[in-house]
Amino acid sequence: MTTNTPSLRLACRPHAFAWRVMDELLRRERLLAQGGFIILALMVPTLMALAIDGRTLNGISVWVKPLKFQLSVGLYLLTLAWFIGALPEETRRGRAIRILVTLGLAASTFEIGYISLQAARGLASHYNVADPFHRLMYTLMGIGAMTLTALSPALAVLLLRHRPQAWSTAFWLSVLLGLTLTFVLGAGSGSVLSAGNGHWIGGIRSDAAGVPIFGWSRTGGDLRVAHFLGLHVLQILPVLGLAAERWVSGRTAIFIVSAVAFAYGAATLFVFIQALRGIPFIPA
Repeated sequence: MTTNTPSLRLACRPHAFAWRVMDELLRRERLLAQGGFIILALMVPTLMALAIDGRTLNGISVWVKPLKFQLSVGLYLLTLAWFIGALPEETRRGRAIRILVTLGLAASTFEIGYISLQAARGLASHYNVADPFHRLMYTLMGIGAMTLTALSPALAVLLLRHRPQAWSTAFWLSVLLGLTLTFVLGAGSGSVLSAGNGHWIGGIRSDAAGVPIFGWSRTGGDLRVAHFLGLHVLQILPVLGLAAERWVSGRTAIFIVSAVAFAYGAATLFVFIQALRGIPFIPA
């Protein structure tokens, strides 16, 4: 009975749980966690700008894009920080992690900084190749995005070499697959996205009447759907792996994780092909 008391108290105090998670993230990988928290904190002034600035781009507020990127990149850095914390201390203090953290912070700072700057100027950050400066910046954005997603398979290799003893096989597999698929699906769809002149395939080239919150086109194909699914498999699969190991036996949990990873990849590919054919994810 006494063993469960702290957990019960923690459940009754969400703010205490949040502080505990923050402390744990900072303990696992301080620099990367700090970067993630700072980027998430930028959502506050961005929301304020969204509320008072009436300018629009592609039919929606100029501040919607930086807001979504701040949330996505912030969570990405925090997820990497959490997984890094499971590595042996010697590995965490090694050169490979220092390079990974440095690249992650540099790429995310550039991406969020430029996207926010362009929003403040009322200009597009993506697909803006109107002059040599913007062509250069768009190219650098592509390099930065590829660098960020490439950190995932790099970390997967380290976790493959140094399997955390406290992790079950099912959860370990879910993390490895999540990290790998993030690059395969996220970077793969992202490369096609960046090669075109917009994320729309057919339909109305505007986000004004898109899917609520996400903004995906409802009149034609939208490559952002597959890109979103690819980038966030990093969080989805490990959560599934954690649930599977608690609800079923070891081999069954491994089978469930493997089957869902395959199905998730196939579904993302299907959504991507549908977008290329000009078919909306959620029709109007």
